[in-house]
Amino acid sequence: MGPLAAQAEEVSVAVAANFAAPMQKIAALFTKDTGHTATLSMGSTGKFYAQIKNGAPFHVLLSADDETPLRLEKENGTVPNARFTYAVGKLVVWSKQAGLVDSQGEVLRNGRITHIAIADPKLAPYGGAAIETLKALDLLTKLQPRLVQGESIGQAYQFVASGNAQLGFVALSQVMSEHRITEGSAWLVPPHLYPALRQDAVLLKKGKDNPAALALLAYLKSEKARAVIRSFGFGL
Repeated sequence: MGPLAAQAEEVSVAVAANFAAPMQKIAALFTKDTGHTATLSMGSTGKFYAQIKNGAPFHVLLSADDETPLRLEKENGTVPNARFTYAVGKLVVWSKQAGLVDSQGEVLRNGRITHIAIADPKLAPYGGAAIETLKALDLLTKLQPRLVQGESIGQAYQFVASGNAQLGFVALSQVMSEHRITEGSAWLVPPHLYPALRQDAVLLKKGKDNPAALALLAYLKSEKARAVIRSFGFGL
């Protein structure tokens, strides 16, 4: 660790809420393997966009979509040719209660369900995917009054985890670890019901001369990081 520690740098990373758990694991491996430190901030992609535009000192953005990094790129907020898809997200309907959610998603037609959590579709791509799914199932008008909005997918998950909502649309990565659902019951929403949740990473202007930022983006493409990403249910 001697020579590594001497040149170790710190990278500040804005991480989409749905990628929090895998990124914490990857950050620990990154530090162990490179000596660099990744300081993580978790939240909604929409909020991070606003913060970055207002000069927030992030070096790297791990977005929950591919549109926000592209937008920042067009607005000259990123380093050219440094954007890539690090994961493809999957949407699930999840309940903390075992057996409540069936394998076909018919629970959404159950009149006894009074609160369904989703992320704010204006701020969070997974919220937009939930709305598109309900439209495709012809359930949006019927279920609109029962929808409870969180500002991020992290907050939507909290609504369900705390029991304030019986079920909700969340990221598979939030309820899966080591290739299995950790608790409760879930329906994996068929991908044809919503637009692909391609999640892009990008090097922001403030990270241009930061060796740790460059090292982290390279590390995300490593087999070690990809194995972690897969274990949380993401596609690559």
